[in-house]
Amino acid sequence: MSERRAPAAPLRARAEIDLAALRANVRALRAHAPGAAVMTVVKSEAYGHGAVPCARAAVAAGASWLGTATPEEALALRAAGLPGRIMCWLWTPGGPWREAIEADLDVSVSGMWALAEVVGAAREADRPARVQLKADTGLGRGGCQPGQDWAELVREALRAEAEGLLRVTGLWSHFACADEPGHPSIAGQLGVFREMVAYAEGQGVRPEVRHIANSPATLTLPESHFDLVRTGIATYGISPSPELGTPADFGLRPVMTLSGSLALVKHVPGGHGVSYGHQYVTPGPTTLGLVPLGYADGIPRHASSAGPVLVEGKWRTIAGRVAMDQFVVDLGGDEPAAGAEAVLFGPGDRGEPTAEDWAQAAGTIAYEIVTRIGTRVPRVYVNEERDG
Repeated sequence: MSERRAPAAPLRARAEIDLAALRANVRALRAHAPGAAVMTVVKSEAYGHGAVPCARAAVAAGASWLGTATPEEALALRAAGLPGRIMCWLWTPGGPWREAIEADLDVSVSGMWALAEVVGAAREADRPARVQLKADTGLGRGGCQPGQDWAELVREALRAEAEGLLRVTGLWSHFACADEPGHPSIAGQLGVFREMVAYAEGQGVRPEVRHIANSPATLTLPESHFDLVRTGIATYGISPSPELGTPADFGLRPVMTLSGSLALVKHVPGGHGVSYGHQYVTPGPTTLGLVPLGYADGIPRHASSAGPVLVEGKWRTIAGRVAMDQFVVDLGGDEPAAGAEAVLFGPGDRGEPTAEDWAQAAGTIAYEIVTRIGTRVPRVYVNEERDG
């Protein structure tokens, strides 16, 4: 494997992104769904990892589609030179429909207002739009309801297709509870999706792809794979649910390692308050380490007095409240030098916490832990060259 590691730099903090791990994850996900194409979802800056580098790595590993939430995210991928199929699905009235059509994006349509806008934009652009019709099979967010609403959307989309204004490239939906094994809504949504697809195809729709599977469904529900699976969080080596299994159980490896350099190490007496509100008071004489990361960088304030950090081979716990730019750990008398590495989370190979450990500490999910890491934290990409 060819490897290029970024040189060590005296950074306040860094999020190291292992693109070899991402490529391996894409290959593992392809193996989980051998009969389907893979869409790598790179919305929200690839869940905090960096959209363009991660998109390039995913395509290199065999992802045949890229997915984003907003059209602006998809257009940015095109502007960066990403080829191939890119789909975007979170539209609001007045969105950049014409720009999306001219960039050859696949756009999602959930209702008649969106269909009207994309048809109008196709007329202006003088080229057909690539449209995917979204079905609400039970999630209750985007998508068209079964019955009359779906029938109207299908009818009008076919009319526009006959006029050469669009091509219906896909039929799709999204699970509500695929991360909860055995939840009755899973079978219910699959049944509704099959019915809505059958209706559309019976009316004459000829989609290139039909898709409903997200990361947990890709890993555990082969009957949901259809023609395409959309893999988001699993691409970045994070299990979509601890109940489903660990990343290693699915052959995945976490891609991001978040660390900071200790800004200060100092001795304090017992009974000394630490950080705002003195939520933590030292039980005796000790040493404190100042980690220059805070909630402005995406460190959850809910992890105050709970978030784990590895310093010099030992797990430490945040002492007191997370502040905007920094937090403190009680080093228990140890005296690492200023500048020593504090690892908040990573794959766990060196005994460091994982994003799931932070999710447990903050009472949230690992998706949020990685996605919220802010722009003040530089992304440092390693293993950028392709394997082989």
